[in-house]
Amino acid sequence: MSKIALKGSAMLNPVPAVLITSRKDGFVNVFTAAWVGTICTKPPMVSVSIRPERLSYEMIKSTGQFTINLPGSKLVRALDFCGVRSGRDVDKIEKFNLTLEDGIQIDAPSIAECPVALECSVTEILPLGSHHMFIAEVVQVKVEETLVDGNGRIRFDKADLVCYSHGEYFPLKNVPLGKFGYSVQKKKSKGRIK
Repeated sequence: MSKIALKGSAMLNPVPAVLITSRKDGFVNVFTAAWVGTICTKPPMVSVSIRPERLSYEMIKSTGQFTINLPGSKLVRALDFCGVRSGRDVDKIEKFNLTLEDGIQIDAPSIAECPVALECSVTEILPLGSHHMFIAEVVQVKVEETLVDGNGRIRFDKADLVCYSHGEYFPLKNVPLGKFGYSVQKKKSKGRIK
């Protein structure tokens, strides 16, 4: 398959599309981010890259706390709006009638309409250029009860989550293509015939 060479670009796609909430002096803001990622499992750590001119940048830098909310496809309009409008000009929580739930470990609330929320405590901020990377420990996770099966497994496939790819939002399919390790898993024997 032939490829075309392009200049270096942050072209990693698709990525999760999330709503990040923070609170400072009683004011709650929400903004959309797609540059988030898992960076460590023990301790559980994530990163989010934020432009310094964002309102939430100063809020999170000052408080050291934020919540990553994973929205379903029903929130895609709010997801888009929160990425293009500033909390300096409009109360995005009020505009979309989003329900806030208090944090368990931190002061930054979560959005009740989002099936999964990760409460994060900032450990480091790295200035990188157009964005600064906030490295944070996930101190608490809240998951919609209906997404946890009888074995305690979180059924993300039932959460109707959204991803972002090169300027567009897409739903995630709920049918897996495989599971971790399936390529090396031994086939189950059918047993002996008697």
